[in-house]
Amino acid sequence: DALAPQDGFYTLAIRSSGGEQLRVVGSILSMLVAPEDPGAVLAVLTNPRTRIVTLTITEKAYLRAAGGGLDAAHPDIVHDLANPHAPKTAHGFLSEALARRRAAGAPPFTVLCCDNLPANGATLHRLLVEFAALRDAASGHGDLARHIADEVAFPSSMVDRIVPATTDADRARITGELGIEDAWPVMTEPFCQWVIEDDFPTGRPAWEKFGATMVGDVEPFEDMKLRLLNGSHSAIAYLGLLSGHATVDRAFADPAIRQFVDRLWAEAIPTLPEDAGLDTSAYTAELAERFSNTALAHRTAQIANDGSQKLPQRIVASAVERLESGALPAHLMLVVAAWIAACEARGRSLPESHFTDPLDAPLAALFGRNLPTEETVAAVFDLAGFAKDHDERRTLIEFVATHLVHLRQGGPALALAALGIQSDTP
Repeated sequence: DALAPQDGFYTLAIRSSGGEQLRVVGSILSMLVAPEDPGAVLAVLTNPRTRIVTLTITEKAYLRAAGGGLDAAHPDIVHDLANPHAPKTAHGFLSEALARRRAAGAPPFTVLCCDNLPANGATLHRLLVEFAALRDAASGHGDLARHIADEVAFPSSMVDRIVPATTDADRARITGELGIEDAWPVMTEPFCQWVIEDDFPTGRPAWEKFGATMVGDVEPFEDMKLRLLNGSHSAIAYLGLLSGHATVDRAFADPAIRQFVDRLWAEAIPTLPEDAGLDTSAYTAELAERFSNTALAHRTAQIANDGSQKLPQRIVASAVERLESGALPAHLMLVVAAWIAACEARGRSLPESHFTDPLDAPLAALFGRNLPTEETVAAVFDLAGFAKDHDERRTLIEFVATHLVHLRQGGPALALAALGIQSDTP
């Protein structure tokens, strides 16, 4: 609705504390809206000229169950299995298009996931094979699951650039500077990194000529970004919300939160592979500069969305690895406790719908039961599938429960003080 009237053009506003650079981007040549015309989207996906299909959606759009597998009971999955020619989900569109291409004798396209999932290419591959197996079973014939498992490439990728949600104030400012209305400018930071596993059987653009890094294994870069950038982003978001900070730069300027992030990095860095050549010192120094960008105005409430889907790979994975190595995850587990406290705070100290989560309904029902703190935390772990079936699950729950007691009693100041960090926030 915003871009079609302006022929797909939009302004990229690269903002730093030192100023703003505007660039009009014209790379979107056509736009199709799947819910409005799924047939048109399938036609493009089925066209033999289409060789790469990228996905940039959200973590929750991959429709995973608590254990990480496909949520076969999700209403949209159920719909797509019953109506393969009129899909609603990414799984349904990709599977139907690959089935049609195979029937027509066209080679499969390469599927490039660009979202914050651990091993995102392999994860999407597994989910799509699960979906196709259900589809094969529902139809009573076919081996689409085997075809996708054996014949379709799913390279992993890691995209790192902070992009706050566009506001009406952004639209008004950009329109004024350009002298022409832009209904959807995109705000971003100067930093940009795109690392891609080089596995494209039918060819690809020369992305490396324009700043992308083509590698044999994305995992070390991905883990560093998820655990150091995304993990600290979540920490800043939830502690910032509970401390009254509306944006990342304001929260990061809080000396206590700043000190906490340093300690969080100190816990997460040892979980990264030592032999991957990662320069974590340079990376965290750069993150500190990015988080301090006063021009970006990245809202803590935006980052806070969908915590149940984000925290497993951003925080819980690092905590489990620390425990397995004999170290403690005290700071990592405060992030989970802060998420729970922020969810509890909505409708009280925070606006009712300040941020959302796919588990909002069962979380609200759980919070309404007023269970003892440790029972509440254990129930949250069950709902979100945190550390499912892991030997150290009880230890993680105990850490979170201790932090949650402090957050409930005295907010972030008390919780941080218990970790030896003095807060300037009342």
